[in-house]
Amino acid sequence: MNNNSSDETAKTLVEQLDGRSFVTTGNAEGLSTAATTFQYSSDGATVTGGYKGGHISVGQIAGKSTSPDTIELLFQCLTTDGQLLSGQSSGRIARNHDGLLTIDFNWSWLTGDRSGGTSHYIEVTGNEAGNMP
Repeated sequence: MNNNSSDETAKTLVEQLDGRSFVTTGNAEGLSTAATTFQYSSDGATVTGGYKGGHISVGQIAGKSTSPDTIELLFQCLTTDGQLLSGQSSGRIARNHDGLLTIDFNWSWLTGDRSGGTSHYIEVTGNEAGNMP
């Protein structure tokens, strides 16, 4: 029996974010694209992370879990054209039919035009994870 898989199922989906990388699968109203990679850490209810790629030079994430499968985040970034932006989001974490974690967010900018939207992300593994923030 593989203890890692039984340990993994005992963790909440928020706890399972720790050390995992994600790419954008949909974000029509936002800046992140499939070229943007996100790396998450979780420690209890605290969620942190970084992101970069595509239109993002560097970004940081700080947030918390609000249930075993939901998170609230604040994010900030420096874009490739020199804009400083910040925003907030609420997300739901799930596992798809391939066993990969997914995150669906409702988000809004706290700076700039204060617009918002929805975005969708999927876990990447191995060589797909690329160059992490």
